[in-house]
Amino acid sequence: MKKYLFIFSILLFLVNPSMTMADENQNILRMQELSIKVMPEFAYHLNDVEKNHPPLLIGYQGTLLNQSLQPQKGQIELPLPIEDKNFRIGYVADYSSDLSKVYEIEYIIDQEKGTISWTTSEEIQPNEVYKFVVEFYTNNIIVEEDRKSVAYQFKSFTDIGFFNLTFTPPIGAAKIDLSPAPEKNKSHGDEEGVYSYNVQGMKAGDEKSIVLTYERSETKPSIELMEQQPEQTADNENKKSPEILSIAAISGVGLIGAGAFTFILKRKKTKK
Repeated sequence: MKKYLFIFSILLFLVNPSMTMADENQNILRMQELSIKVMPEFAYHLNDVEKNHPPLLIGYQGTLLNQSLQPQKGQIELPLPIEDKNFRIGYVADYSSDLSKVYEIEYIIDQEKGTISWTTSEEIQPNEVYKFVVEFYTNNIIVEEDRKSVAYQFKSFTDIGFFNLTFTPPIGAAKIDLSPAPEKNKSHGDEEGVYSYNVQGMKAGDEKSIVLTYERSETKPSIELMEQQPEQTADNENKKSPEILSIAAISGVGLIGAGAFTFILKRKKTKK
């Protein structure tokens, strides 16, 4: 089965003209945490007109630490699989230092380099963190009647303090199989219906390759099925489906919690 390689890297081009060497730039910000969310059949892109192929939504959530003695504000540049089938950007944002604000930011796609770049919304103070999220869609789900599969491979571009790779099968999926199987890790609060792979102290060049397969006859994406659920009251709030709760947690985990998911969901509803 073909493996899809998503290589993620980051460069900070500093405003300070006296610091221009790539090695110096990369040492200024340290990747404390990187979470990748793989979400087959979660939602279609807002601009999708033809919906004859199940969508694959992938989210990057990163936490960078400013190790310098000066505030930093500059450009972040990430390679993305722009050449993948029907690639399209869904959402790009960063956060205020206290996580109270979400900034949906303008970005530049460089087709020749295969990168996305943007300028940080705020200065990153010394010894403080910078958090961002990038969501994109592809049609990289392999379909064989009701049986579907997603192959994902990640090669680390740098040392990462904590790396998390999460797969969330869509609502209605059956006969779910992940190879290799994830290990249970209670310390990071895995939800029912969410499969996580955690690496503490990931080194540059380390790889993680996972294949997810499942069966699903339902054609509606998970987010549409969630929107069809009746409003919950205080009396029956605890009776929500664990599957829906786990999906509601995937956007904003490790950043600002379920509030990010609510923000994004409302934004998508408004644009519709």
